[in-house]
Amino acid sequence: MRRLAAAILAPLAVTAAIAGCSSSSSSSGTANPNAEVSVSGKLGTAPTVHIPAAAAGKTLVTKTLIKGTGPVLTNADSYLARFSLYVWRGKTHKLLFTNFASTPTVLPVAMGLTGLQKAITGQHVGSRVLAVMPPKYGYGKLGNSQIGVKGTDTLVWVVDLDQAFTPNTRASGKQVSSGGGTLPTVTLGTGGTPQVAIPSNAPPSKLVVKTLIQGTGPAVQKSQSIVVRYVGVIWRTGKVFNSDWPSVSQPTAAPNVFTLGQLIPAWNTGLVGVKVGSRVMLVVPPAEGYGKNGSAQAGIKGTDTLVFVVDVLAVAS
Repeated sequence: MRRLAAAILAPLAVTAAIAGCSSSSSSSGTANPNAEVSVSGKLGTAPTVHIPAAAAGKTLVTKTLIKGTGPVLTNADSYLARFSLYVWRGKTHKLLFTNFASTPTVLPVAMGLTGLQKAITGQHVGSRVLAVMPPKYGYGKLGNSQIGVKGTDTLVWVVDLDQAFTPNTRASGKQVSSGGGTLPTVTLGTGGTPQVAIPSNAPPSKLVVKTLIQGTGPAVQKSQSIVVRYVGVIWRTGKVFNSDWPSVSQPTAAPNVFTLGQLIPAWNTGLVGVKVGSRVMLVVPPAEGYGKNGSAQAGIKGTDTLVFVVDVLAVAS
């Protein structure tokens, strides 16, 4: 399920260039089969979607099915979403993906699918939204072979908007430490991204969990899914090997959803009990990280200690 969700997003750098210049419009006339798509069901539960047994039309249709009362989403934001995605091909359709019974996903509003972006922009958190998207408003003429979408397929999205995150959303509690001493020191860089300075001493041999900002939200529980922003640094080199903070090249980068129990050992145990709104530093010895094999792709050796700075933004499940 996680791989399929990632594949829905994967090719968007290419398709954005294809679809980005398309004009979009909405229609409610019955002459357009796309306008005959109907949805029933309560917010937060899997929707029942009726798609006509006819060829799809060429007009983008977007509808607010349930209007929420939360913050308004802009193009710069991302949102925690539960959604169902259907492929409409010829006179038939099929459910391609749904996460209503699993972990929600964080999606950027400006994710490269122009039809979905039009449907979501300006919506309130707490809304349920429908987007019926001919190819030029979705993955374009190339389609998305990773998830089985052809360049002639129409997409039907039903999306529940659970929570909004701006590019500046970060730990919101009281700062209680910056680290330092024999531990790394954490300061704020451009745009509020945590900067990690590694000390000259040898790293600790056991996992260290250091609270930098103390949040006031609910405590994270074992096996829960959480929304986070994080940066990872290799102690040996001081270099960042992974980060999901916005950058010059990705100014609207979305935070991630992770499920404890499915991560490296340090995260699975070290984040349990951390309150939402907190920022914590994890100093991770090899056995609590990627083990003796390391991660060659990330430049991590089997002997490397890692440093993560993690902002816990929300509980997703």
